[in-house]
Amino acid sequence: MWPFSSNAGAGLRYRKIDPAFAVAGQISPEDVQKVAEAGFKTIVCARPDNEEPGQPRFAAIAAAARQAGLQAVHIPVSGGIGEGQLIRMEEALNTLPSPMFGYCRSGARAGSLFTAAKSALG
Repeated sequence: MWPFSSNAGAGLRYRKIDPAFAVAGQISPEDVQKVAEAGFKTIVCARPDNEEPGQPRFAAIAAAARQAGLQAVHIPVSGGIGEGQLIRMEEALNTLPSPMFGYCRSGARAGSLFTAAKSALG
């Protein structure tokens, strides 16, 4: 199912920003199977836990990812992207399978994190 569309499957909306990376707003554990069915191999969460009331915690997303056969990594960004976050994203790009599905509240931080890390990697 690659290349991705901006709306794959019922209820799963995302935007492809690179052949290996797509972004979306907050997902739920119930959405993770749809992420897997769309062909993604890794979920990247750029959203800190407890940013908003009722937001699913990363641990719940990660558990659902394991059940769906996906990798998951939490690289929370609450303001600007720091060196530590950039290093962790570079490591994820170098070691985890793609294509990757990044999310945060709107998808913007996940996209910025990917773009910064890809640029740093050259």
